[in-house]
Amino acid sequence: MLRYSLVSVVAATSTFTLAELQSETVLQHTHAAQSSKSKLASSNAHERTEQSASKVDGEAHRKTLPYKKPVTLHLVGDSTMSDKPLLSYPERGWGQLLPEFMSPNLTIKNHAANGRSTKRFVDEGRWQVLLSELSEGDFVVIQFGHNDQKQSDPARYADPQNAYPAYLNQFVRDVDAKGASVIIASSICRRHFSEDGVLKRTLLTYADAAKKVAAQSNVPFIPMNALTCDFLAQEGEPKSNHYFIKVPADLYTRYPDGKTDDTHLNVVGAAKMAQIFVRALKATAHPLADYVYRDTL
Repeated sequence: MLRYSLVSVVAATSTFTLAELQSETVLQHTHAAQSSKSKLASSNAHERTEQSASKVDGEAHRKTLPYKKPVTLHLVGDSTMSDKPLLSYPERGWGQLLPEFMSPNLTIKNHAANGRSTKRFVDEGRWQVLLSELSEGDFVVIQFGHNDQKQSDPARYADPQNAYPAYLNQFVRDVDAKGASVIIASSICRRHFSEDGVLKRTLLTYADAAKKVAAQSNVPFIPMNALTCDFLAQEGEPKSNHYFIKVPADLYTRYPDGKTDDTHLNVVGAAKMAQIFVRALKATAHPLADYVYRDTL
């Protein structure tokens, strides 16, 4: 009986040992398969990460490749160009939207301010501040006219025959002396239509004076008045409303009855005027055009 018991024990032990070996083998195969899947998933994730990084790097490279060095563009003008810090109110200047079209290599300093004319900009010391910040190789875009036209305000009025061109000529000389480049732009168009739906071009004398100064000084001129007036005339009286400020009643304390403003731009109008400037700039051979990143948003 002892012999049979020993045989039974040996047989049972062998059975358990074989089962353990088979179980271990199964576990090893399972672990290997899981490890293989994990490595494959890791490899795929790494490949996707590399592809994503490559795409980002490629996009950054595409945006920065054409530009030689970081420079600064200084904007000089009135409320139609200036930055508007009160974002709860819909008014925007086209200079505020211009960075959306330009390369990040270009730093844009917007010196434009509400209610300023060439005369008031100088008298308040704003032009001197700009000159103190201006470096060789920088760009300056100058656009005045809306407030120069206000004969009832001696602090701002600059007649288009003498004072206005004299200030523009001073600006050109000062910028040139600093080794920077100036571009003169005429004022953007007001949205003033006659009763029969014809656009009134109310800034022509100042636009012509700006063009004449640019030609005499041999500096680039962007005919923003003609371009923007042509655009508004083509849009027509009803559709052109979309680009200017229309405030409903009982929303802003300052305008309890609402406000209709056909001079100042909303965000869509500011973006459109900036686009018009960018496309006109691209049509020139001016070095600033090399910093245009896109002409649609």
